[in-house]
Amino acid sequence: MDKLDWAHQPEPLDAAQRKAYWRRRLVAERQRLPDRLARNEALQRVMRVWMVGRADAIVGAYWPIKGEFDPLPALYRWQEAANVEDARAARQQRRIALPVIDKVAGTLRFHVWYPGCPMEEDAYGIPKPKDTEVVQPTLLFVPCVGYGPGGVRLGYGGGFYDRTLAQLRPRPVTVGLAYASAFVPWLQPEPHDVPLDAILTDQGVAWPVGDD
Repeated sequence: MDKLDWAHQPEPLDAAQRKAYWRRRLVAERQRLPDRLARNEALQRVMRVWMVGRADAIVGAYWPIKGEFDPLPALYRWQEAANVEDARAARQQRRIALPVIDKVAGTLRFHVWYPGCPMEEDAYGIPKPKDTEVVQPTLLFVPCVGYGPGGVRLGYGGGFYDRTLAQLRPRPVTVGLAYASAFVPWLQPEPHDVPLDAILTDQGVAWPVGDD
């Protein structure tokens, strides 16, 4: 299930219809992956190795939905592994943040998350931290429905990440997370799209090409 038959799709389709069709199909395929647990464990290893040596203190991620890869166990290990004398201080210095939708602006804020913190559902039924501190990540892990050549991301179509990244200053390093089966060879950026800085999959670093 690593390769989909891209030639077979309803025709004619314009660019928006094509994206919508493959968005639905990729989510359905992801939810049916028989080896998703193994893929999840492999991508967690890739993620942990990729983060070695980075100096980020605040890392943004997401609560997994619809069969998405779960980045939170790897990030919790990153948080606990801070190389400082006081382990409690390490937890305070390294913080994990999850997105909270600003419905008025159509953008995301990032609130501190930790295991056991108070949570509530947003308007889309996705758990979010309740009343925790708002922070700005320097590194942001982004879920990908699909990804294409050159670091192009296929999301859910809401535009929340695009609008948010257009406003954040300084802009965080953006890293897409996806299973290798979500590669979309024909995907091209639209004018508002900004390529991700890196894409990690269960098979390693997919972008930039040539990274180990």
